[in-house]
Amino acid sequence: MISIQNKIDCCGCNACGDICNRNAITFKTDNEGFWYPEVDKEKCNNCGLCEKVCPIINIKDIKKNDLPESICYAAEHKNLEVVFDSTSGGVFSALADIMYKSEGYVGGAIFNEDFSVRHYISNDKKDLPKLRSSKYLQSRFDGFYKQVKDLLKNGEKVLVCGSPCQMAALRSFLRKEYENLIIADYICRGINSPKVWRKYLDSFEERYGSKVVYCKAKSKEYGWRNLTQKVILENGKAYYETRKQSNFTKGYLKTGVYCRPSCYDCKFKGYPRIADITLADFWGIENVNTSMEKNLGTSLVMVNSSKGEKYFEEVKKRINYVDVPFKSIEAGNRSLHKSLEPTKIDRDQFFKDVDSMSFLELAKKYNFSGNSSIKLKIISLMKFVLKFVRTTRLNPKALYQFVKYNKISEVLHGQAILPAPHTIIAIKKGGKIIKNGIVILGSKKFPNSKLETRILVDKNGILEFEGGATIGYGADIEVFPNAIIKIGDDVATNIGTTIICQERIEIGKTTKLGRHITIRDNNGMHYMNRQGYKNSRPVIIGDKVWLTESCTVMPGVKIGDGAIVGALSLVLKNVPAYSLASGHPAEVVDEDILWKY
Repeated sequence: MISIQNKIDCCGCNACGDICNRNAITFKTDNEGFWYPEVDKEKCNNCGLCEKVCPIINIKDIKKNDLPESICYAAEHKNLEVVFDSTSGGVFSALADIMYKSEGYVGGAIFNEDFSVRHYISNDKKDLPKLRSSKYLQSRFDGFYKQVKDLLKNGEKVLVCGSPCQMAALRSFLRKEYENLIIADYICRGINSPKVWRKYLDSFEERYGSKVVYCKAKSKEYGWRNLTQKVILENGKAYYETRKQSNFTKGYLKTGVYCRPSCYDCKFKGYPRIADITLADFWGIENVNTSMEKNLGTSLVMVNSSKGEKYFEEVKKRINYVDVPFKSIEAGNRSLHKSLEPTKIDRDQFFKDVDSMSFLELAKKYNFSGNSSIKLKIISLMKFVLKFVRTTRLNPKALYQFVKYNKISEVLHGQAILPAPHTIIAIKKGGKIIKNGIVILGSKKFPNSKLETRILVDKNGILEFEGGATIGYGADIEVFPNAIIKIGDDVATNIGTTIICQERIEIGKTTKLGRHITIRDNNGMHYMNRQGYKNSRPVIIGDKVWLTESCTVMPGVKIGDGAIVGALSLVLKNVPAYSLASGHPAEVVDEDILWKY
């Protein structure tokens, strides 16, 4: 009879429940959000099957494979759309493609409606998008092992991917080798609590007042290395949190406090690997093969068995790959052989606080950033000084304007204009520049260039920066009397940007402007004899928009979040979110676009 005395001895694989033919084992979720087996002693007949399938108890018997050393590759799917939608390089999708092609079944983790996770298996290729990508929390396996075994006994081909402990449990549950089964696992750092994950998602709903309808870990839109969590709300708004912004990611990486207790003493590290094929992010790829590094995700592939080697030969036609030495894979993948460090946080108190605090309060109390406030202030100061010197080049005119247009209190709070040499700033009576971050004016790729950057804020006009921003050299930004320009956080422009505002222009956060972009909300006080003609109409540009070289955005245009405007385009009408518009005048030529910078 299975009996868990110490939580570190249970990985929550659910195999003992599936093997019990008397339905004597159920799983109870504890206060941490993890489940553990409970035995109904009246139903149990002490057959011992539950203990025989436990991967932790039987680790010595199942930790084996038939290749003396794993064959290793760096790889990426040939389809860039698949790479964008995958956690790393999209190799799992290539594995699945081959199985679907042979009319086999593919099993993996999917989100439930409430964003808890379970394992699911089917032979329908339409299911691949929901199987694709890591979920980073514990997955329920109830009934899954029985499904797989039934399929295998009926002669069906099967590919299953899961955590190393789950795939070890599958091996143990099946109790024999099946030639029609391919098992894939991944390099696992530690598995997170579904309860804490739900708390994190709730924080979006609390902050923005709308239900979470979609989420994806490691969205590629800000680059693979940023580990960006993407969340879309019912109101259609998308939110992105990079590894520096996501409290869930910081808490996982810095503290490990909400990982399963068994992860602190994982039995499934090291070699030999139990799975036929192991997948992972290839951290350190830039030191092994620079041609594979695009910051879109590169997969590490370890082929661990002869059966896996044969299967992977079929997969190769769908991927770009290079052979890499076995020794090269460990430097960036400590989790291959090292368990998660035990948390230094009081775990009992933490989970009590989970029940009474918001996720933002938890992150603050337990310092998920991992840095002291003093350390953060020192780092922030050092970054500021470096930006200050690089931008102003200690040029007397630049230094004069820095002093003229910044207050000491603003600088101390990280709110300042840093003008480069050859920057001209003119603020008329009642006009003002509002800074909510560090704003670089006249950023130069050619330090000795004398190309002017001109900023005019006329009477009672407002130029508001809602966070940090970088305005490239050669810019001409003019705010007419009583007009307002709002520029979001992390907006960046290239050379030669022109923004002319008579009424209102808004540019959303993380929007990027290519070379020689023009945005104007007015026709320069020129009038036409047409009914309804207006000289000026507000221009609203959403978050994470890409305006490519020499495009022009005209009065009254709204551009939705995530949209792209093609080079040399003239935008006269609205551009929907996540679409590509191009032409003169611009028309929508593609939809559901994702892009990264």
